[in-house]
Amino acid sequence: MTGDIVFIDDLRIQTVIGVFDWEREITQTVSLDLEMAFDIGAAADTDRIEDTLDYKAVSKRLIQFVEASEFQLVEALAEHCARIILEEFPVTWLRLKLSKPGAVRGSSAVGVIIERGPRPG
Repeated sequence: MTGDIVFIDDLRIQTVIGVFDWEREITQTVSLDLEMAFDIGAAADTDRIEDTLDYKAVSKRLIQFVEASEFQLVEALAEHCARIILEEFPVTWLRLKLSKPGAVRGSSAVGVIIERGPRPG
């Protein structure tokens, strides 16, 4: 496996997330940053989208899932997003940062960073 990484930065999605009653009645923005191990060699040689990790397809799948979800914790949402990517796309490792902007006064965002799968390289 090479050390190639396909990434998506600041994918913003509206969803119901939070533990407080008022949070269960509104949607809030979450932001996803993804790094996914994928050997881009074939795509570099052929210049064909069929030979790469389609980050638009990954984004659309996550948007569909997150918009429909109603998790209480960012930890649970992050774990489910990671599972979707690893199970549905040809990715063996990923780093996922899930941020909840504006959740804590004085902070631009809070959240979690998780890694799943064997590290590339």
